[in-house]
Amino acid sequence: MKLGEFDIYPVTDGRFRLDGGAMFGVVPKVLWQRCCDADELNRIPLSLTCLLIKAHGRNILVDTGLGDKGDDKFHRMFAVDRKRTLLASLREHGLDADDIHMVINTHLHFDHAGGNTRRDGRGSLAPAFPKATYFIQQGEFEDAARANERTKASYRSENIVPVAEHYRWELLHGDTEVLPGITAVVTAGHTRYHQGVKIESEGRTAFFLGDLIPTVSHLPLPYIMGYDLYPIQTLETKRWVLDRAFEERWLLIFEHDPLVQAGYVRRDHAGKYVLEEVRAWQ
Repeated sequence: MKLGEFDIYPVTDGRFRLDGGAMFGVVPKVLWQRCCDADELNRIPLSLTCLLIKAHGRNILVDTGLGDKGDDKFHRMFAVDRKRTLLASLREHGLDADDIHMVINTHLHFDHAGGNTRRDGRGSLAPAFPKATYFIQQGEFEDAARANERTKASYRSENIVPVAEHYRWELLHGDTEVLPGITAVVTAGHTRYHQGVKIESEGRTAFFLGDLIPTVSHLPLPYIMGYDLYPIQTLETKRWVLDRAFEERWLLIFEHDPLVQAGYVRRDHAGKYVLEEVRAWQ
């Protein structure tokens, strides 16, 4: 899709499943199962949609999916399906790992940063995008480094430390324009320093949501994940983003919806936000 002077493309690292109850928090199953089919283990299907931005002669990748370091137990637990991988998806656009100049992680959970690193020919871990600078909020980096009993299952050092060892991290301090028209925006709630990515060019705006609103089914304000560490903050951040997206007509890009990649929000007769899907880039 053209967005002003920029080109933006959804790229995928496949699919996986997470527990439906955890994905919808306090919302009862009788409500969320209307939109999400759960398997026999109560897991719902989720996409691993990342975003490729071509701007200012740079190739920018937002999030990196699960990557290929998981063992058989990991694949079974999360029903991982990587028939399509991130690198294969990038190659469809004529790019290889060496062609990525910047990686922006929304946060450092394993399904968003798992593809940050790979094993080289000797079995050692190294940045998967060796020529890229990786961008993350400093607070998110520090929270990942000192993960506690609640968070350590999501933060995995193998996705973070090798990037630090190669001096490829650039730590951000709040909302930061990393390139003209491309801004990392703190959207706290899922984690304290979770960030979305705002893309602006020639009067058009797109916003990559990450885990703030992981699927279209999470558009209702109270539909907040049990995984969110600060759910009340998620609520207020969602309200702010959706209000801006409606008033300023932002294209919202979803990371985990298995069917819908992007769309514009409008208000229905009850004043609730619903999505008008955009299919132009599928």
